[in-house]
Parts: sequence; C-alpha cells; structure tokens
Amino acid sequence: MSWGIELWDQYDTIASHTQKGIDFCERFTHFLKDRCAIELKYASELKKLVKNYQPKKKEEEEYQQYSWAVKFWEVLKELHDLAGQHEVIAENTQGQVIKDVQILIGEMKQQRRKDLQDGAKVQDTLKDSLAKLDKSRKNYEKAFKMAEKATDDYRKADADINLSRAEVEKTRNQMMIKNNQCDESKNEYAAQLQQTNQHQRDHYTQQMPAVFQQMQSMEENRINKIKSMVRQVADIERSVIPIINTCIDGMVKASDGISAEEDSKAVIDKFKSGFPIPEDIPFEDLSNASVIDTSNANGTPKNSLDSRKGTVSDKKRNKKDKKGGGGLFGIFSSSKATINKGEESKEDFSDLPPNQQRKALNKKIEEFKKEIARETAEREGMLKMKDVYVNNPALGDPNALEKKIEENALKIDSLQAEMRKFQGYLANMDGKPSPAGQRRSSLSDDSISQSSTNMEMSQTSIPGQPQIVPNEPEVYTEDWPEPPSDEEFEEERAVELRKKEDKKAIDDEDGDHVGEFDHPEGDFDEEGYPVIGTCRALYPYEAGNEGSVAMGEGEEMFVLEQDQGDGWTRVRKHDNSEGFVPTSYIQCHFYDQDEV
Repeated sequence: MSWGIELWDQYDTIASHTQKGIDFCERFTHFLKDRCAIELKYASELKKLVKNYQPKKKEEEEYQQYSWAVKFWEVLKELHDLAGQHEVIAENTQGQVIKDVQILIGEMKQQRRKDLQDGAKVQDTLKDSLAKLDKSRKNYEKAFKMAEKATDDYRKADADINLSRAEVEKTRNQMMIKNNQCDESKNEYAAQLQQTNQHQRDHYTQQMPAVFQQMQSMEENRINKIKSMVRQVADIERSVIPIINTCIDGMVKASDGISAEEDSKAVIDKFKSGFPIPEDIPFEDLSNASVIDTSNANGTPKNSLDSRKGTVSDKKRNKKDKKGGGGLFGIFSSSKATINKGEESKEDFSDLPPNQQRKALNKKIEEFKKEIARETAEREGMLKMKDVYVNNPALGDPNALEKKIEENALKIDSLQAEMRKFQGYLANMDGKPSPAGQRRSSLSDDSISQSSTNMEMSQTSIPGQPQIVPNEPEVYTEDWPEPPSDEEFEEERAVELRKKEDKKAIDDEDGDHVGEFDHPEGDFDEEGYPVIGTCRALYPYEAGNEGSVAMGEGEEMFVLEQDQGDGWTRVRKHDNSEGFVPTSYIQCHFYDQDEV
C-alpha cells in the first residue's frame, strides 16, 4: 500500500500525522525517563531500608550465633543485590533506549522538514501552471468576445446601406484582426492547457507520490524503531530476572537455614553459667542458739540465704540488683556488664561464670594458635629464602635475614608462652595438671636465646648429616587436641569427684600413709616424672642454659615428658641427671606405641 496512490489528496493530513508520530516519540522519551527515575528511587529506598536494618557492631557480636539473626542479615544482603538490579534496569534504559529515541527524534524532524519542503516545491509548480492556464483562458475568452463583437459590427455595417464602402471595409478589417487575435489566444490557451495537464499528471503520479513515499518510509521506520525499543526495554528487564530470582532463592535458602533447635542450644551456650543448682536451705533451729553454715559442698555461695532474703525484703539490695550488682545468689546476674568493662576483667577470666570462662579461654587459645601458625609460615618462608641466598649469593645476603629470623623466633616463643599460660588456666579450671608442667619455669627466658643458637648450629653442614633446625616451632592447627565440651567437662568432673571420694575412703581405712604413686595428679616434684619411653641422640648437644642437659651422639636416654610444642623434650640420663634436650636432636620411642 502506497500513500502516494491511496492518499494522493491528503497531503496536509499526512503532514499532521507525521508530526503526531514525532510527538509520540518525545512522549515515549518522557515515559522512559520517569520509569528510570522510579527504578532508581525504588533501588535507593531498598538500599536505605537495608542500611537502616543492618546490624550494628554491638548487635552483630551479640546475635551472630543465632540462626534467625544471621539468616535475616543474609536476606538483607540479597535485598541489597536485588536493589542493584533495579539500578541496572535504569542505567541500561538511560544509556541505550533513551539515547536511541532521542537520536530517532532528531532524524525524524530533519527528514520531515526535507519532505515537506519537497512537497511544497511540487505543489508550487502545479499552482504556477494552473495560474498560467487560467490567465491564458481569460485572454482567450476576452479575445473571443472581442472577435465576436467585431463580426457583429461588420455584419451590421455590411447591411447598412447608408455606410460607404470604405467604412464597411474598415469594419471588415477590424473583424479580421480580432478574429486573428482570438485564434492566437485560443492557440495559447490550448498549449497552456496541454502543459498544465502534463504538470498535473506528473504531480499526482510521480512527484507527490515520491514525497509521500519518503514520508511513509520515515513513519514506518519510526514505528519499527519504537517496536525495537519497546522490546529492548523488555529485554533489559528480562536480563535481570535470573539474578533477581537468584536473590529470591537466596532469601528462601536463608529462611530454610533458620533452626529453632540450634538457636535454643546457642542460648544455652551463651548464657550457661556452669554453677550447680543450689541445694535446699537448711532449717535454722533457733532453740539451740547455733548458727548453721549455709555453704554447701557443690559450690553454692555462702550468703545464698541472705541473698534470697534480700531479693524479697531488703530494699537496699533490691536497688543494688536493679543496678546490676546483685541477683539471686549472685549467679543469674548477667556477665555482660563485666565483659563490657575491659578494665575490670581479669586475665584468666575468673570473674566470669565457669562455663563462660571456659569459652573465653578456648577462644583466646585459638587466637594464639592462629597467630603462631601465621608466624611459623612466615619463618619457613624466610628460612627458604635464606637457603636460596646461601646457594646463590648473587640473589642476596643470607646474613641480612638473621635478625628477622631471630625476631620471628622470639615472637613465636612469646606467643607459645602466652598460649601455655592460658592452657594452664584452662587445665587448672578443669582440675587437670598444666600441660607445660614445671618445665617452663626451669627454662625461663633462656629458651629464646637457645632457640636462635640452635638455629645457627643447624645452618652448619655436618658431613653425613642433614641440615636441621633444632628449635623449629611447630604449627598447632589440626593436630592440637580440642578443648572438652560442656558435657565432657561435667562427666570428667564427676569422675574426678568419685575418684577423690574413693581415694579418701581408702586413706581413711589405711591411715595417713601415702604410697609411692599416690601423689595427687599434677603434684609430681622434679624427681617424680615417670619414664614414658626411650630416645637416642642423633647429634651431639651442649647444654647452653639452665634446665637443659648435654648429650653425645648415639647416647641412649629415658624420656620423661614429651615435647609440649616448644621444641624441647624432658629426658633422664643413665647417671640420673634430668633436663631438656632439643626434640629434633633425638629419635624417640614411646612405650604406649608398643601397647597399640
């Protein structure tokens, strides 16, 4: 279908229609801009909502062990990502569709202006031709009337007998002139008519259809572009739907991760004090005028009765409880205030309830393990670099790393000492001997200097022997024994109590005699370490500090205590002298390996 054929007489209508198409494009641009503004505002409001409900640092530390809180924070993260997808919609629409629409509007205005100018020229040409035709027709009509009048005058003169022959001839000549003028006007009119008809045929069959075709092509191009842009807007939104669905799936997954049972256990782990349930309050027989000791064997505070009375009647104690200083038996008061006051908390966390103290000590020990592992990895890297420098001095000076290696060794020794201290706190709390024993005090700070000395000795090549690092710190990660759980702790404590009761009963029967191996656990003196295996010296060693013993290569000795992670093993020589030797200098065989 062609506008030039079907709408040959609707030029002005088509011109108005194309202008409406341009107006629609501009309106479509405003629609897209408003849509982008809504998307950006929605994304901004969502992000603002997420920010307002993000946990503060204090809340995160307080609720991070609860699944309902952690999963809600995950939902907030997914919502933040979802908001970002709405921003993507707005950005892509602004950068692609709106830009294309604006380019299209500019092209259409320019094309329409050109087409209208071409149409106006064609119409002006036709109008000029019609004007000329009208003028020639009027000339012909005027000449015809004058010729017709001249003919009538001649006929009248010829019939009038009163006129002379000369007058009649004059009238006849005048008639001939007018008839010739009429014929000329007629011929001009005929020629102009033919020319005008040709112009009119060209106007309606060639020139104007060409203009209409250009305007039709422009309009169809506009419609196709609008179609493409509407689809592009839909594709932009469709492209983010998978990511939005992923965010929604993340929210669903977060909701599935909420566990009431696990959260209940977390509440127990967080707030369990570890104190035993108070026993019944004994009856006070006032008639005997005796004061009954209200303390009991399971650790109930001695002033429990006074505390109970204070919670009922004593206004001062009630006021103190409200301020966080009291509570029933002083047991159920929150330890939060103590935790928040870092200046008042003790190093061994003994100001916390037993269960909370154990958790705090385990956390501290884990921190030391991670720090030791990091420093050990750094030390290994420096030692490898030193070996490279030794083998290829052109790459660097190996002596430049000595100071750093020594500082690293001192830092590792310091961290291990701190970790043993907290392990000792934990062992004392659980009623077990310290893992370090009395050996740590005998070594004192000389182990640090010995560490660097042994390191230097290991760098010296011994014919037939590999180079070793005698005081190489070990990494305590996977092989380190896990601290006992609350249930294991209660069971071990019950077993210890039963053992003590059985031993007390035996001691009551046998008197005050204590056998050779009846020392309470953890009370061995320096001469009381049992032999747990044998060892053989791989390299000679000279004792360089207090608490260590010298040994010769190949010397056989007894093992009294295994390496506790500091690179030293306690041994007893055949001359009954005891002390510590570097673990990497000996080959050990333990008796418990034979029992397996």
